Amino acid sequence: MARVEKTVEIDRPLRTVYDQWTQFEEFPRFMEGVEEVHQLDDRTLHWKARIGGRTEEWTAEIVHQQPDQSIAWRHTQGAVNSGVVTFTPVTADRCRVSLALEYDPKGFVEKLGDILGVVSRRVEGDLERFKRFIEERPSETGAWRGEIRPGGTDPHPPGR
Repeated sequence: MARVEKTVEIDRPLRTVYDQWTQFEEFPRFMEGVEEVHQLDDRTLHWKARIGGRTEEWTAEIVHQQPDQSIAWRHTQGAVNSGVVTFTPVTADRCRVSLALEYDPKGFVEKLGDILGVVSRRVEGDLERFKRFIEERPSETGAWRGEIRPGGTDPHPPGR
């Protein structure tokens, strides 16, 4: 497994940034190569992306989601990947988004791309495009404030 970790600071309140990140079907607007993301239910996403010159599809399960703090996932079918994105306040109007991604490059092209840092640069670019996407908007395009824990989902956690 290969691992990439990248961080970006965004000039928007943490809640706004987190809420936008929960809008997974918007990812193709700022993630290079991502063609489609379909949210099948609170926990399950189906992805379609161009990787190494070919189309890959996979299904991912959100295994942990705590509003304004973190979202973790793992693949359940298709391209092998898992990771976590964390949200940290810097000031009242600025936050830090950190993404850690683990993936399994397969085939010569993907392994060569990994050696050359292609995935690392792509993740860094995706975070920069997300930063521009949310900073240029007056507000987030939507929000999901539910919490996901191993073994259960609470779409309406207390106090939310």
